[in-house]
Amino acid sequence: MNLMKLFELQENLDQRIGKGISIDKTSLISKKTLALQVKMAQLANETRCFNFWSNNKTINKDLILKSYVNSLCFMLTLGIEKGFTDISIKIKPNEYDITSQFLNLYIDINDFVISSSKDHYITLFEDFISLGNKLGFSLKEIENAYYYNNSFLIKKSGCY
Repeated sequence: MNLMKLFELQENLDQRIGKGISIDKTSLISKKTLALQVKMAQLANETRCFNFWSNNKTINKDLILKSYVNSLCFMLTLGIEKGFTDISIKIKPNEYDITSQFLNLYIDINDFVISSSKDHYITLFEDFISLGNKLGFSLKEIENAYYYNNSFLIKKSGCY
């Protein structure tokens, strides 16, 4: 996965979006962090991993990938805001189920909010990529879906 290219594309998109809106820069990181949490919740909803009370376990892998990539946009934009674009990640396979991985990601996000260090960001990013793998997506699938989503948003003049 070419993280440098992903960060570059996301930064260009963020700049395009930023031209069209007026926002208080002091609260921007909080808004982007909350947006990540909301997008993660939408992703969890698409997977239906928590929906133990329902017999309808039908999922749409394309919608899950789209929702995953929407979350990736906010993962990247947080790294840009904090200046953490020179990272390298290690894919860590794990034995956790998908529900546990979502819960772990929320803990990672909270750790990042409390201490926005590069180490916390890398852990968050690695765990996010690990979730993508657990959902059945290769790094290439994720990257290609991001490129498609980014080009669509640029044509649309940006909004997630």
